[in-house]
Amino acid sequence: MIYLDTSVALAHLLAEDRWPPESLWREQLISSRLLEYETWTRIHARRLTGSHGNEVRALMSRIAFVELAPPVLARALEAFPVPVRTLDALHLASMDFLRRQGQSVSLASYDERQIAAARTLDFAIHDV
Repeated sequence: MIYLDTSVALAHLLAEDRWPPESLWREQLISSRLLEYETWTRIHARRLTGSHGNEVRALMSRIAFVELAPPVLARALEAFPVPVRTLDALHLASMDFLRRQGQSVSLASYDERQIAAARTLDFAIHDV
C-alpha cells in the first residue's frame, strides 16, 4: 500500500517540475483525510477551482482515506525521533496507525523533511 503525500498529489495536479509516473495511479493508494484538505486549500488559493476542480475530485476518488480519528491524533501528540512539522506529524501518525493495523505502507513524497522523518520510523519510501 502506498501512502500518498500531498506534495505528490499537487505535483500531479499542477504539472510542477517533477510529477509522479502514471503507474503510481494504478497502485493501491491511501492517505490521511488531511491530504484532501491540503489539496483543496492550495487549489482554492491559486484560484484554480474552476479549471482543476474535476481533476481534484477524480484524484481524490482513487485514494482510500484514513480519518483523523482519536488514535491517529493521539499518536501525533507523541514525540517523533526527529523534529517534525504539525501536518507531517499528522501524516506520519496516519502511517503509523496503518502499520499498527497490520498494513505494509510505503511513502510517496517529494518532501525531503517528510521522507527523512518517515525513514527514522522505518517506513519504506516509494520511488516517485
